[in-house]
Order: sequence, then structure tokens, then C-alpha cells
Amino acid sequence: MNSFISQLDRCSYPTSRKLNLGRAVSIAISILSLASLSCAATVTGTVTGPDSEPFKGAFVQAQNLKTKIAVIVLSNKDGRYRIENLPAGNYDVQIKAVGYRSEPHTGLNLSAQQAASAEFILQKAAVLWSDLSIYQGEVLLPNLPGKRLLLTDGTTPIRDSPCQICHSFQTKMAPWVRDEAGWRARVDYMRSAINCCGAPDTAVTDKDEDVLVSYLTSLFGPNSVLPASPADDPKYKSTVHTFSDDALNIVYVEYELPGPNRMPWSAAPDGHGSEWMPYKSDVNKIGRLNEETGEVSEYRVPNKGVTQVHSVFPAPDGSVWLAESNGPKKLGRWDPKTEQITEYEDTTGKHTVRVGPNGIVCSTGTISLFDPKTQKYTHFDEKAFAYGNVFDKSGNCWFTEYNKEGKIGKIDVKASKLQTWTTPTAKSGRQVYSRRIDIDKQGIIWFDESEASQIGRFDPKTETFKEYPLPGPMATPYGMALDKDEYVWYASEYMDVLGRMDPKTGKTIEYPFPHSENTIREFFLDGQGHMWYATPSNNKVGYFYLAGN
Repeated sequence: MNSFISQLDRCSYPTSRKLNLGRAVSIAISILSLASLSCAATVTGTVTGPDSEPFKGAFVQAQNLKTKIAVIVLSNKDGRYRIENLPAGNYDVQIKAVGYRSEPHTGLNLSAQQAASAEFILQKAAVLWSDLSIYQGEVLLPNLPGKRLLLTDGTTPIRDSPCQICHSFQTKMAPWVRDEAGWRARVDYMRSAINCCGAPDTAVTDKDEDVLVSYLTSLFGPNSVLPASPADDPKYKSTVHTFSDDALNIVYVEYELPGPNRMPWSAAPDGHGSEWMPYKSDVNKIGRLNEETGEVSEYRVPNKGVTQVHSVFPAPDGSVWLAESNGPKKLGRWDPKTEQITEYEDTTGKHTVRVGPNGIVCSTGTISLFDPKTQKYTHFDEKAFAYGNVFDKSGNCWFTEYNKEGKIGKIDVKASKLQTWTTPTAKSGRQVYSRRIDIDKQGIIWFDESEASQIGRFDPKTETFKEYPLPGPMATPYGMALDKDEYVWYASEYMDVLGRMDPKTGKTIEYPFPHSENTIREFFLDGQGHMWYATPSNNKVGYFYLAGN
């Protein structure tokens, strides 16, 4: 509500007619849309292809040059686009469509309530290897030794590919030309400084490094075996994803981070206008984003050595909990009064962190509970690798297991008891590898089955499952959460799309994402109905919503 009042104050209302807080509360819902329209600028226009026909599905981005906040929409079937609710300021408006280019409109000065126009005429351009989805890379990259260290084949877990645990080839490899020594230096850096693959079952051996360096040099070295453009490969055309007209009303709002090396793993709203970000890199920090101004404050984690914060979660008391994933085996708590982080060491690794209604902290990796009052850990089933977690209204912690069985489980916090259930797909002999989990208003558990390319539903009352296959050759859902209407959203790791599944019918609409290699790990729903995400490989965070909703 405070942000709403500040929005009204920025509008061009006479002073005598400004609303007091009490009256604003009573009429906020009825005038919110009118207030936002009266204060905001709009950019509209058309996108035309090289054939002079309307171009469908181009991303059009308006970025504020001061705040660096970007609003991104898609051109519809008639080639038209509309970017609304832009605060007054200077903007660059540019377009992105794989295989095409157009001159940007720079320095567009928009005043409040202004309606501006920017037209785009596309010309043909080269398709780049960095434009591809991971699925396209799986099809088009040569099957030489080293490919399975760079990518999995979609039937084995990501943990089997030490590179893809953190990123794929598009942003960190394809844009660069390096000789063998250059690629070896980069692999050495990942093994030593980042140590992202330090776990015994995923560590890169010296032999692995030799194979991987050879493969990267053959792909992205001075004498690359790849064609200049993936579009030159006869198989490319069959890998291009198409989208329905219903998928073109998605709107993205994205924010830039202070440096190029943050790798934000998620963006978790605290309910007070800020989003908290764990940095899965060697900067050893967490970040807090002011969603109105785009400003980022950062706080250093005291652990010595590379920490790689994997997860953060704002608690109701204003504190923020974090999981340190790169060896420290610690949870951390950011104190809102001192703005300092206190660490709590454990004997088992940490992955994803959540805080329950009773203040108990649940962390995955080895599924554990931590009581901030006693500062003691309780561990459960140390052999299983737990992944996503969520608390229900009763204070029980539900979680997924990232293994072939893809089990889901529940910790009864009061009884300190764990129970798990095996999915029907796992019982049929297929691999599951579940990741994220959420709970709807009826207490139904929803989770993704990454390797099976499905969404799962579990009813705790009847202890029954239902599974929903997802579209596409390699749907591989990773980030997953329910929106305000309880539709199931997921991010496809391999296809670089977002999906919205109707839980009543199982029907799924796939939406384009404005970057390749989205690598979205988690979604968080805020109080305005926006779904927040981080795209770590692209070093950005943002939220999306559907225009008209």
C-alpha cells in the first residue's frame, strides 16, 4: 500500500485533491488501474519482416536509461506490440528476434501519460550458437568425446554433467573464441576458484578436464568444426520452437545487477518492495533489489573461501536466511537491525532454505531442521538428496528428492518424523528426479518431475498421485510454482520456454523467454500476482505477468 500511495503522489494531481492514507485504503482497488494509466507512458508500434509482412513473436524491449529497468513484450500475429506503464524518463527501445536485426530507437524521452510510437523493420541476420536452447545444442553439437561432460542427453540427471550443474554452453562458451590454453584456463578456474563440481560424485578429474578442453576447443576454438551458423545445419529447422497466438501476451520486467559475475540463483520477495538474491558465484554475497528504483544493496557472507550462496528466503520477522552450498555446510541469517550475517555450521551440506510459520528453518541437501532458538540441527535420512521444499499451514516441511525415484516427503515438525512416497512413474521403472514443490490452497502438493518431463500432483488426504505430461521433446521442468490463480508455471531447462499448466485440464501453454539458456531455478509469487525469477546465466532477475490479467 505504501508503494501505491507513493505512486499517487507522483501523479499530476492538484495538492488539494491528494488522498489521505485512510481514504486511499478504502478505494485503492477501484482506482489502481486508473492511477497507473494516468501516471505512465506507453510505447506502441509494429514489427515488419523482410518480406514487408507483419512479424509475429519478436521481443520488443524498452529500457529506462537511469534505472536500467527493462519492460519486454512480444509482437502479436499482426506484428503489433504495446509496452505500457512506463515511468517518465529516457528509454532505449530495441528488438530481439533470432535470425533478424533492426536498428534500435535510442534516447526516447517519455513524459508521464505520453503515448509514443516506434516502428521496426527487420532484416535477415545470422543465427548464433549462443542463440540456441540446450535442446538445440543437444541435437546440433557434434557427438565427440566430451559432449556428455558438457551436456546430458535428457535421460540422465544434470548432476552427471558437471558443467551443466551451473550453466550450459550459450552464455559462457559460445560467444568466445579461445585456443586450447584459453579453454584449459577457464576449466581450471571452474575446478579451483569456483569449485562448482567439487562433490565426489560430480568432480571433474584431470582426465575429464583433458576431454572437456579438447571438446570446447573443437567447438569454440580458432579452427572450429562447427558451421558459422547453426542455421547452416540441415537439422536446425526442425529444432526451431513455434508458439501459439495465446502465448504472446506475456510481459517481462527485468533488472540489471551491479556486476557481470553475480549469477543470481533466485529472486525472493520479502513483501516490502524488495527481492532477495543468492549469488551462486565467487563474490560471496547476497543482494537486495529495490523493485521500484532498480537499486541493489549487497551484503557479504563472512565465510572464508568461495561460498556460492544457493538459496535465500525472507522470514516474517524481517530476517533473511541463506544456504551456503560450496563446502561450508552452513546456514546464515541476515539481521535486519545490524545488516550483518551470522552463520550456523552443520555437518551436512545445504541446498534450499525455507522458514516455517513457527520460525523453524528447513533446509535441503540432507533434509534438516534448524531451531533458531536452540541453534540446533535435526537431520533426517542423510543418504537421500533432498531438493525443493515448502511449508504447509500446519508447519510441516514438504520436500522433493532429486533421484531416480523422485520421491516426495514430509517432515512432521512437531513429531520430528519423516515420511516419503514414491511416484507412479518411478514405480514403472522410469527416472524422475524431482526438483521444485508447491502447495495449493486446498493443501494439494504440486511438484515437477524433471527427467520424466512431467508435473506431479499428490493429495495428502488420500495419498494418491496424478501426473501430467508436458509438451515438447525435452520439457525438463526446473523452476516451478503456482500463480495467484493456482495455475502451475514451470521453466523448461532444455527448451528455454516457460509453461503454464491448467491444473483442471492439464492443458499447457508454452511462452517464449527473451534469453537463451534461461536456467531458471525457482519462481516466487509476490502480493501483486507477479512471478519472480532469476536467470543466472544472463545475470538478471525479473518478474512476468500476462497482459490483461
